[in-house]
Amino acid sequence: MSNPNASTTAPGSNPPAERVRVWDPFVRLFHWGLAGAVLIAFLTEDELLELHTWAGYTALALIGVRLVWGLIGPRHARWAEFVRGPRATLAYMGEIVRGHPARYLGHNPAGAAMAVALIAGFALTAITGVMVLGASEFAGPFASALAGISAATAHDLKEAHEFIAWATLALVPLHLLGVALASRQHHENLVRGMIDGYKIKEV
Repeated sequence: MSNPNASTTAPGSNPPAERVRVWDPFVRLFHWGLAGAVLIAFLTEDELLELHTWAGYTALALIGVRLVWGLIGPRHARWAEFVRGPRATLAYMGEIVRGHPARYLGHNPAGAAMAVALIAGFALTAITGVMVLGASEFAGPFASALAGISAATAHDLKEAHEFIAWATLALVPLHLLGVALASRQHHENLVRGMIDGYKIKEV
């Protein structure tokens, strides 16, 4: 009769890799929720203004909660855990180019820099979008504050909103390239990790 507690690992083979929870539910919700909100905002733009506006509000709310979660959340969600200075980030990018970057269980320095850039860019996009809503549509929380500004200023706000949006969206392909490169160099599926929250402890 077989022992149900016996290991199924064949003699001489490597034991199963240990998987550990890295990304908590909110970090994963934030990641995919922000991606969805940005995609909806990009696809709707001026054609479906109400949906575009609510996508922007959703993005801004997610970012606001993420900023707080970066202070009080679990270890790998905290800014102090993964955000590094320019010198450390550039040094790590050099390791990537040489093909032997150090592996981090959470964000590596380059990934952290990209995360900060994307969050900042989308936050500015959403904030300027709310300002455009107030200046051009006389709606939203900035409507009273921006009442009476000139049409030229309202146009400039819209131009700034669109410029910041496109500049931030230009970072998305670099982010995806970085994820693919890190997954290949470290032999792990980073996309899956952001779905189920787990990564291999050692690779």
